[in-house]
Amino acid sequence: MTARTRVKQALSEGRPGETLLLKGWARTVRTGKGVTFISLNDGSTLAGIQVVAEPDLENYAEVSALGTGSAVAVTGVLQESPAAGQELELKALSVEVVGAADQEYPMQKKRHSFEYLRTIAHMRMRSNTFGAVFRVRSALAQEVHRFFAERDFLYVHTPIITANDCEGAGELFRVTTLDLDNPPRVEGEIDFGEDFFARATGLTVSGQLEGELFAQAFSDIYTFGPTFRAENSNTARHAAEFWMIEPEMAFADLSDDADLAEAFLKRLCRFALDNCDEDMRFFNAQIDKGLIERIEGVARASFARMDYGEAIERLKKAPVSFQFPVEWGLDLQSEHERYLTEQVVGGPVFIMNYPKDIKAFYMRLNDDGRTVAAMDLLVPKVGEIIGGSQREERLEPLIARMMEVGIEPESLSWYLDTRRWGSTPHAGFGLGFERLIMYLTGMENIRDVIPFPRTPRHAEF
Repeated sequence: MTARTRVKQALSEGRPGETLLLKGWARTVRTGKGVTFISLNDGSTLAGIQVVAEPDLENYAEVSALGTGSAVAVTGVLQESPAAGQELELKALSVEVVGAADQEYPMQKKRHSFEYLRTIAHMRMRSNTFGAVFRVRSALAQEVHRFFAERDFLYVHTPIITANDCEGAGELFRVTTLDLDNPPRVEGEIDFGEDFFARATGLTVSGQLEGELFAQAFSDIYTFGPTFRAENSNTARHAAEFWMIEPEMAFADLSDDADLAEAFLKRLCRFALDNCDEDMRFFNAQIDKGLIERIEGVARASFARMDYGEAIERLKKAPVSFQFPVEWGLDLQSEHERYLTEQVVGGPVFIMNYPKDIKAFYMRLNDDGRTVAAMDLLVPKVGEIIGGSQREERLEPLIARMMEVGIEPESLSWYLDTRRWGSTPHAGFGLGFERLIMYLTGMENIRDVIPFPRTPRHAEF
């Protein structure tokens, strides 16, 4: 029995005269006088292979009537193709119809909008664009693990259900087994003591706090898993469910953190260009004309570093008008970030040492008493892509900061314990995986780089 060959292997390694068994789905079916052409794709590559079926096939009538989207198994002989744009084609010796598709198949050969394709997310991965997106996503996810494994980072699975809100924004999805129609109450308030975990819990917004605990035992760790934000936002950059990559390093400061972030992003850019070249060329041609040049620029660049205060002064002197105000103490908006990276630096730049009042409680207070050791990595076209900080490793300043922002220290006693017993300077960052995929593919909506997007009022599939 002939073993199945993937289309990618057939196109890259096959030789004319070989007999192969290919299985996949018909992207197009064209029947002419005495011949039927099937463009067969099995997801292994952007390009399909042309199958040539002739009337001497036993079931030619069935094959010539195939609908787009049908699944077939084709045994045939590779031969040089006379058609332009392809070197090889497969002359069918037999075609088995594994699963037919009728005229209602929603992916007929025509251009479909991304908005329409989101409504059929269970089928859209059969299109060229989404096939390319999810091949790149898969390859990059594996490269993330290789990058950290080569540096001896421990991979930690942090909890998805948690009782803490790392970012303090209160945008948690609640997890409960209580009867929502008649929850137990104490003095008018819901009694979470009767809940499954005997306390209020939600889906995690970050694995950072738990990751810090592991860094204090294993030195270098990373998490890579799903995170959730119950933020009622319908922008192209926000989703309720997304994946985060969060390394944490003990015995490290903000400069070490920036070094790792730079090496990480450059590695992923280089990997996409070198190992996903067919799909990257597709994105460059069909989605974002300057994509490859821009990613090449980042992969080769030496990332600049600029203090927040200097960034504010540069923005104030900018010969352009911004929609949002520029003042020391205010967070940078996307328009400010893009100006800094595109016009001031002309490449990637770390903005460092932000005002403490616009950053999270866990960031290390600098000696000036008004800034924290935080960093954002800005890149051309999108602005911020990585955010990180040196963590506050000193017990008393951390408790003071928690009290200042209204966090009861007792609620994070386990977090404070690492500052009591064997505390070390440590630092880490977060990279939203979908943001990375958007940047490397040129796709402009986060809904189009995650298999089944979760956004307000949408949780189909």
